Amino acid sequence: MTKQKWENRTAVTEFILLGFGNGPEVDSLLFLIFLSIYAVTITGNTFIIVLVMTNRHLHTPMYFFLGNLACLEICYSSNILPRMLLSYLGGDRSISVNGCFTQYYFFGCLAAAECYLLSAMSYDRYLAVCEPLRYASRMDNKLCLQLAAASWISGFLSNSILTFLISSLDFCGPNKIEHFFCDSFPMIRLSCSDARVAGLVTSLVAAVCSLPPFLLTFSSYLYIIATVMRIPSAAGRKKAFSTCSSHLIVVILFYWSILTVYVLPHQDTQTSANKVLSVFYTILTPLVNPLIYSLRNREVKEALQKQTSKLKAFRGLLSVKNGGNNP
Repeated sequence: MTKQKWENRTAVTEFILLGFGNGPEVDSLLFLIFLSIYAVTITGNTFIIVLVMTNRHLHTPMYFFLGNLACLEICYSSNILPRMLLSYLGGDRSISVNGCFTQYYFFGCLAAAECYLLSAMSYDRYLAVCEPLRYASRMDNKLCLQLAAASWISGFLSNSILTFLISSLDFCGPNKIEHFFCDSFPMIRLSCSDARVAGLVTSLVAAVCSLPPFLLTFSSYLYIIATVMRIPSAAGRKKAFSTCSSHLIVVILFYWSILTVYVLPHQDTQTSANKVLSVFYTILTPLVNPLIYSLRNREVKEALQKQTSKLKAFRGLLSVKNGGNNP
């Protein structure tokens, strides 16, 4: 669509993201909460990426996917939280129409990619736990690269259709979005043209991107838990079940919130509830994924201890060197 055609079709030049706050005190509190969440999210996921890249013992399929997930979570959070933090800090909640569509495009792409990536990770764990003798031969480097690439590419392709449909709608009336980021249904509600097709396609694409990966992920973890329950050692069962159940809880929260918001029938009265549910898959999931998927694993703890020992040794060498240079 050319610039001239866009100007002729669209009277609205910017949207207002209402968010959560309503007053200076509430805005200040929300700013501190979301700033802390964003800082921990970026730090935790960056730590995972650096640890996986620098430690050769973590160059395995499981941690390859975990590194991809951490990178995705950084992009995911950075697409939403900085803009929201600025609105709470300065009070300006406006966003240009093109900026809104851009934010929605990357949000949808990354959300769909995460659905596929979580299912790939669950398949990797299924092979490792339920079919250990075939794991090395099946989960080779080629398959890992194919699964990761398919997750990213599928996510970015799927949301291109929705972004095109929504950007083709006319926005000539209200411009206040009842949400903390630019999302499909809140934007569709503001359209002054017939948006039924866009709404139906949004639900359909969301179902295709989330429901099959959820069923695959859920089934994989059920098989994993069933296999774990057959472990003779009670201590081994407890440890393995604790890890698997934690993964499963996070996966269920992520998929449940997405399916509820995008696939189930929508009513105008659900706006506030959907806004709260959106917090689960946009803010909380990127925060807890590094903790659930990595910091509870023995390999990550050992790698962290080795990196800490190397850092201490390096600092000791520097202190000795600096001490030797002093008169």
